[in-house]
Amino acid sequence: MTVVRISKTVMVAAIGLFASLVAFGNITDYGTNFAFVQHVLSMDTVFPGTSIGYRAVTNPSLHHAAYMTIIAAEAIVAGLCWFGAARMFRQIGMSAAAFNRSKGAAVAGLTLGFLIWQVGFMSIGGEWFGMWMSQQWNGVPSAFRFAVTIMAVLIYVVMPDGD
Repeated sequence: MTVVRISKTVMVAAIGLFASLVAFGNITDYGTNFAFVQHVLSMDTVFPGTSIGYRAVTNPSLHHAAYMTIIAAEAIVAGLCWFGAARMFRQIGMSAAAFNRSKGAAVAGLTLGFLIWQVGFMSIGGEWFGMWMSQQWNGVPSAFRFAVTIMAVLIYVVMPDGD
């Protein structure tokens, strides 16, 4: 069904747009968003007296390396989703097999996006570095929204299309 294929394609493009804007914002407003990474890794706003404080990373070079890795991963998500949406768009009117084969880059981009926000932010940031304890630097709720949205699109996209 053409409308379902169009729907899947534009949803992948929507995630591509989201990841593009996130990466762009992190690059163009480096200092503001770097502060988030710095505080989370330093664990300077977690509950006083918590026993997990030994996990803190206080080296500014490592903060920058982590932040640049995050930005690079977000940019890769954007690129894969845009590329995947373009490939899917070109196959909308083709056979189901051709359209299903065109989803690879989109699936890769959506999967990486899920991993960034679920593993990177929720698991590592939220649980390992105790980000959930911070009043000001808790990105877990936002990461959850992003991960669930991306996962929903991923599930929808991988559903096989028929002729």
